[in-house]
Amino acid sequence: MWERGFTLLPRSLARGFCTSSNTDKIVAAVLFERLPVVIPKIDPVIYAFQEFSFQWRQQYRRKYPDEVLTKSDSRGKGDYQIDYVPAPRVTEADKTNDRRSLQRALDRRLYLLLYGNTYGAPGGKPVWHFPEKVYESEETLRKCAESALKSIIGDLSQTYFVGNAPFAHMVIQPTEDAPVLPSFKRFFFKSQVIATNKFKIGKSEDHVWVTKDELMEYFPEQAAFLNQMIIS
Repeated sequence: MWERGFTLLPRSLARGFCTSSNTDKIVAAVLFERLPVVIPKIDPVIYAFQEFSFQWRQQYRRKYPDEVLTKSDSRGKGDYQIDYVPAPRVTEADKTNDRRSLQRALDRRLYLLLYGNTYGAPGGKPVWHFPEKVYESEETLRKCAESALKSIIGDLSQTYFVGNAPFAHMVIQPTEDAPVLPSFKRFFFKSQVIATNKFKIGKSEDHVWVTKDELMEYFPEQAAFLNQMIIS
């Protein structure tokens, strides 16, 4: 078994990050997210309040002469007028629960998870994990994180890394019953999807794009840490 300790980095410590003199491995992981595509639906309570506020203001609105209203009604009735049909909020991927698609949960943030081998996995077996890489000879830890994501999607032109410093980290230490592996630290960087709805995911047996709530299904023992790390 592995004992895990979770810490959110204070801004001052994140900016002054440096590797320690011990032999612990350092892993750079990427929280790769797709921002909401559509505006979330308004809560029914908020919608009811807005309706009430509108009706209340209507009692005290300024009344315009009928000839002014007639002129305004006649505008915009030319041949160029078209009917607006909004795109559906529920996609085919939502209906089939296709978590490998980015075309789902359009009003929520989605996060990329990979299934396969990764450093420190118990017994060396495939596990669900974020894109990550052991820090080796990269110039900075962010460069290591970029390399981790690039090895998965092949190109970073449609991504945006938020900041140069990690925003959270966890310390993982082996117990007496665990395989002989040194303790290591996993530092998290945030990156966002830019102007695309599809990536070719490689170097993994499987992958999913999941919401924050769905993320907890894959890491139930880390729910407290993820709730602090991910604000959405």
